Amino acid sequence: MKYNTLLYYCYSPIADAEQFAADHLAFCKSLGLVGRIIVADEGLNGTVSGTVEACEAYMNHIHADERFAKTEFKIDEVEEPSFIKMHCRYKAEIVHSGLRDKTIIDPNKRTGKHLEPKEFSEMIDRDDVVILDVRSNYEHNLGKFKNAVTLDIDNFRDFPEQIEALAQYKDKKVLTYCTGGIKCEKASALLLHHGFNDVYQLHGGIIKYGKEAGGKDFEGKCYVFDNRIAVDVNSVNPTVVSKCLNCGTVTPKMINCANPECNEHFTQCDACGELLQGCCSTTCMEHPRKRPYDGTGYYVKVPQQVAAK
Repeated sequence: MKYNTLLYYCYSPIADAEQFAADHLAFCKSLGLVGRIIVADEGLNGTVSGTVEACEAYMNHIHADERFAKTEFKIDEVEEPSFIKMHCRYKAEIVHSGLRDKTIIDPNKRTGKHLEPKEFSEMIDRDDVVILDVRSNYEHNLGKFKNAVTLDIDNFRDFPEQIEALAQYKDKKVLTYCTGGIKCEKASALLLHHGFNDVYQLHGGIIKYGKEAGGKDFEGKCYVFDNRIAVDVNSVNPTVVSKCLNCGTVTPKMINCANPECNEHFTQCDACGELLQGCCSTTCMEHPRKRPYDGTGYYVKVPQQVAAK
């Protein structure tokens, strides 16, 4: 049987988004899909996986709704579904910006100029350009564009705190990129709000760039938010840039710590994975809730226990 995994987002207002999330979950389950979807008043952000037929039915359903007719899907062929369960949850934002006043940016009104992969590829070596990775540490440590500026952030909600440090690039053309494009919609809008005049974003993100431009000059692998954890992007001049957290050996393998109360995303070679049983440290390896390590480093999320007061 053939399966697909769909990555997508759409900034489009949803009335009674909380009820929409509940109804949408039921619809996805009726198709036999698995995945993770965030629903907010501002739109949808999702990755779903299932049979080719189920994914086709899902895309048709989304496009039939005039609110989401413009949604673009990044489609990957996979050997098995990329999730175990189906989640569809209502949240305040489809990607958490960390802004107290969320009204200062609206991607539907103002955002960076969209660059198609071919256009992005043609611009990245120019002297008047700076390439800005707006993703988190664990993502760009696994892979990034050649010469990209990376940010020391653990979550995208920390991005607004980096604006002052980025002011040195105000006289450059700033080319932002992320996995699928959703973070760039807000990151580029925020840069414009703070006086950056020439801001762009890679349309469709790294995933679309890999499909349409061969991933040229993307070094390493791309982190994805499903049980594949990392995917190949570059078929033109591939390289591995990530190193094992524990021994420093070059490795493309990223896992989640087997200790569910840590669950750190990190790169680890197979040798250290066996030695530490998929944990980032001996402390985590000795934790009583440590999960069995099967070599993949992907686990169904386990809620953290709350200490009694």
